[in-house]
Amino acid sequence: MKTLGNRDFRRLWISGGVSGIGSWLLIVAIPFYVFDLTGSTVATGLALALEALPALVLGPWAGALLDRWDLTRAMWIADLVSAAAVALILFADTDRLWPIYLAILAENVATMVFRPASRALLPAVVGTGDELAAANALNAFTGSAIRLAAPPLGALLLAGPGIKFVLVVDIASYLISAAVIATVRTHRHATTPSTSDSPLAGFQYVARNRVLRGILLGQTIFLTANAGLTALLVPFTVDRLHAPGYVLGYLISGLGAGYLLGAALSTRVQTWLSIRDVLAVTQFATAAAFFALFNAPNIPWAIAAAVLIGLPGSVLLITAQTAIQRTAPPAMLGRIGALFFAADSLALLVGALAAPAVTLLLDLPLTLNLLAAFAVLAAPLTLVAVPGHPAHFTRTHTGA
Repeated sequence: MKTLGNRDFRRLWISGGVSGIGSWLLIVAIPFYVFDLTGSTVATGLALALEALPALVLGPWAGALLDRWDLTRAMWIADLVSAAAVALILFADTDRLWPIYLAILAENVATMVFRPASRALLPAVVGTGDELAAANALNAFTGSAIRLAAPPLGALLLAGPGIKFVLVVDIASYLISAAVIATVRTHRHATTPSTSDSPLAGFQYVARNRVLRGILLGQTIFLTANAGLTALLVPFTVDRLHAPGYVLGYLISGLGAGYLLGAALSTRVQTWLSIRDVLAVTQFATAAAFFALFNAPNIPWAIAAAVLIGLPGSVLLITAQTAIQRTAPPAMLGRIGALFFAADSLALLVGALAAPAVTLLLDLPLTLNLLAAFAVLAAPLTLVAVPGHPAHFTRTHTGA
């Protein structure tokens, strides 16, 4: 593949794959670990909600700094911080949950730096043409393959060697990722001296740009519903499917299989429809698959529905990310990336806290279906808010 012939992209891809394996092992372990220790949907939702706080509180300022920093250095330092944060979880037990919550906060401070930096660096490494879409698709394909394989492995390791072994693997993955990223040669710095260094500059630019503003609105609605459904995935598995906790790993693998298929199709889908239509169609299709999952009569049907969620969901995320990278000015990619990350985190916070709270008033099945219905609203909002003409998806367009 031509994209892998790029030395620096290849190293970014390898580091992302290595750290992704450790992270996905942990994704299965932590929610089940907290739920197993507490038996509380609220405590599990709190663990998920804490992931959002760093990006909401510090994100805009971090984005402004990223537009002046050496992005590769910021990324490998973030990996080292993540490794140290995960190590804190080794000290948690039934009577001492604070290391888990502190670790989640610290790791997500690092993620708040790493993710916008990675997205801002990619166009500098591969350009903004077809290679950018191919690189995003390849990253998503690799992530989907990891998502498919790692959760069942995490479930097996959780049932066998246990949580401490999973944590050690995750720590090692962050350390390896940091070592690989440190060898990347491409450096991206701000190229427009007149651009304001204010943390609010990214917000102001997005507010004026129809493409970015429309994507932000539609995706925030969609991801809020998604976060609420994710917060209830463990109770759904245990209480509705009457399945042991490790079945969560199979559901996540089903999502991974769908993401794998979606990543393989994403660049082709973008040639069939306009960017706006791809976003709206995949938002609607994913919401419909939510209904199928949370009304599934048994585990096989639930896994099949998870695959149906992952396929359009993958295309949605790849398309949105590529559109943002192509539309935002290079000198503001850090701030704009941090703004979108903050919006994702706000959606995560609202969904993760609201969904368990609603289950205290309504039963679990009704809450799940209401959240799926809320996700449907993203599609018509995207059709109204995002322009349909390709000319809008360039960095020269800044009008409202």
